[in-house]
Amino acid sequence: MRYIIYARKSSEEDDRQVLSIEAQMHELKEFAAKEKLEIVASFQEAKTAKGPGRIKFAEMLAILESGKADGIISWHPDRLARNSVDGGTIIHFVDRGLIKTLKFPTFWFEATPQGLFMLNIAFGQSKYFVDNLRENVKRGLRQKIRNGVWPGWAPVGYTNNPKTRGIDIDQEKAPKVVKSLSFMPPENTLFILSQIGVEKMVWLAILENHLLLPTFRKIYKIFSTWV
Repeated sequence: MRYIIYARKSSEEDDRQVLSIEAQMHELKEFAAKEKLEIVASFQEAKTAKGPGRIKFAEMLAILESGKADGIISWHPDRLARNSVDGGTIIHFVDRGLIKTLKFPTFWFEATPQGLFMLNIAFGQSKYFVDNLRENVKRGLRQKIRNGVWPGWAPVGYTNNPKTRGIDIDQEKAPKVVKSLSFMPPENTLFILSQIGVEKMVWLAILENHLLLPTFRKIYKIFSTWV
């Protein structure tokens, strides 16, 4: 059997507890040596698996489809897929015999009906975790909006406070922003701020959700105290 090592880690918060790519590679190589597995290629990827489109993952599948490798070694099934498309592709490759086996230091798998069933469950749990986390984040953002708290990255003149999860005035940039805003009335400030580099998605949210406008006006009121 010829194997491909695949290690993945994203920088997103839900992935922070997973071993680094370097640590995964070290563990997987040790695992391969202990099991006396032949390694023909290895891939490392720093990208989320919430959706399809990973370049290295696709390259790995191409090697498997060409018959130059027979299996994959990875830390856990959630390193391979956290979405239905990629998870389904792995299972389909097993069904077609393109993947003859999968090896995980932290998970058992055999190419049997029972093994495929357990793999399906592992991929399903990974997707559920991602979907559930997304809903929890959205709920938290909606509550911030209700409380009049800025829900995303701090606008120009403010800085995100990781301890309080709120925003603080940026003592260096705020006076410059105030000087720019002091020449225009509050109703025109949205356009001005959008022109000086505030996060695009925040402004799209402001345009689409009227609940954010009172939040913006609170922030402008605070800014005006600096004039």
